[in-house]
Amino acid sequence: MEKENFDHRDITILIVDDEPRIRDLVRMNLELEHYHVLEASSGEEALEQLRENLPDLIVLDVMMPEMDGFETLRQIREVSTVPVIMLTVRQDEHDRIRGLDLGADDYIAKPFSPRELLSRIRALLRRAFMPPPARKTEIVVDKDLKIDFARREVIVRGQKVTLRPTEYRLLYHLVNNAGRLLTHETLLSKVWGREYRDEAHYLRLYITYLRQKIEKDPAHPQYILTERGVGYRFKELEG
Repeated sequence: MEKENFDHRDITILIVDDEPRIRDLVRMNLELEHYHVLEASSGEEALEQLRENLPDLIVLDVMMPEMDGFETLRQIREVSTVPVIMLTVRQDEHDRIRGLDLGADDYIAKPFSPRELLSRIRALLRRAFMPPPARKTEIVVDKDLKIDFARREVIVRGQKVTLRPTEYRLLYHLVNNAGRLLTHETLLSKVWGREYRDEAHYLRLYITYLRQKIEKDPAHPQYILTERGVGYRFKELEG
């Protein structure tokens, strides 16, 4: 089993939910794993806790009165890149995509298994504490795309583009295996963690994000190529 490079006792997790029984359930299970736990019953309280206590991860309910989870997440992302897992009773893919578009790192539907939530939290914390991948040399894909993994810079047609951490990790694994087919399961395991091998919608969504940022025509990609039903392949690098 992969060793975690963090001590649970040093991790503060904020639970945001208007239902006390949900907060109690999550807090109890987190404290059994020796996490330090904070609680908030509203979006406004969550933002106050974020400012005052700087949690390492937030578990955020979507369906809250007044300020819902989407608006809370939008305001969180204006000031912080803290990892966020969203809780919802909804199964609608549109809501999952909306949350991810706003910057959520993961999504889990109620009713949920505490074991599954703990597994997702561990996976997300591993990614958050993982040293960033680095390459010593700049990679010139072609005249339109240059990547410097050491500086975390991506230059598209002369302009620097900003990638989210997950987009950056995905591009790193694709480019460092240029010309090779990477299956959905391989990419999900490498970028998100072993727990996500069956979550193909995450991969599809982030491939779309990357294409929108680096491809001249995202509908007809030249860099990130689809092997239908199997995975993705970055174009072969010259030289």
